[in-house]
Amino acid sequence: MNRRDFLQTMPLSALAARQAGTPTPLRPLLRPAICAYSFREALQKKTMTYQDVVRYAVEHNIDGLDLTVYWFPEPVTDAFLLDVKRLAFKLAVEIYSISVRTEMTQQAPEAQQKEVADIQKWVDVAEKLGAGHIRVFGGRIPKGATEDQAAGWAAEVLKRGAEYAARKGVILGLENHGGVTEKAETIIKIVKQVDSPWVGINLDTGNFAGNAYAQIQLCLPYAVNAQVKTSIREEAGKSQPSDWDRIFGMFAKAGYRGYLALEYEGKEPPATAMPRLLKQLCELGRKYSAA
Repeated sequence: MNRRDFLQTMPLSALAARQAGTPTPLRPLLRPAICAYSFREALQKKTMTYQDVVRYAVEHNIDGLDLTVYWFPEPVTDAFLLDVKRLAFKLAVEIYSISVRTEMTQQAPEAQQKEVADIQKWVDVAEKLGAGHIRVFGGRIPKGATEDQAAGWAAEVLKRGAEYAARKGVILGLENHGGVTEKAETIIKIVKQVDSPWVGINLDTGNFAGNAYAQIQLCLPYAVNAQVKTSIREEAGKSQPSDWDRIFGMFAKAGYRGYLALEYEGKEPPATAMPRLLKQLCELGRKYSAA
């Protein structure tokens, strides 16, 4: 097909966008995934391994895994990482992300450097696993500091971490996780201050303390990964069931393409709750990816 024939077959909206020099809107692709944190008790007690998490994904027709690293062996060995990676490859499950703890709101230069070094360590782990994304935390606002000061310190650490992550091809997703990232406006401010194509928002739908749907909407243009929970807070401090249909619709309307990982924290045992929730997650992914 030559260029003339190609242009004749393009939708008018796409052709107009191309001629205007603006990006063609992408069709949303909402891919269901599992966050390993959902199995935190079993992983902590060692009644479940990370290899078991990979097999669980296969059993429930889930293609992606966000591996929370809290229960990785210390030190983290190549033998462990490559065994999990090999199994995931053989079973056609993508380890697309790992989730780590960071506390980037550090004022002292030596404390900031420690956080940067920790990010670098996990970037190397992500690279070995083949994961293109790492979830990181901003951190608490230190006593005596203002929110603006804490945001500036977090941005400085994140920027330096991103410089290393960029060389390894790994994206850092800053999660809305209380502290300095409690409000959408502040987390967006930090991401904009870092100003790196290797930094975005790891959007957790259940973590805002109030006015959650509006705050999710604000973050969507910056979302590079997402975690879905069964509860949400519209009023400060008051949890209610999360409207997944509404949330998936918001992601689809924003043109999001990526994973939405179930991070289960409910009271019902995961053994009975997870299969039902994953089925719903898959159904909504299909529904809104076709929208």
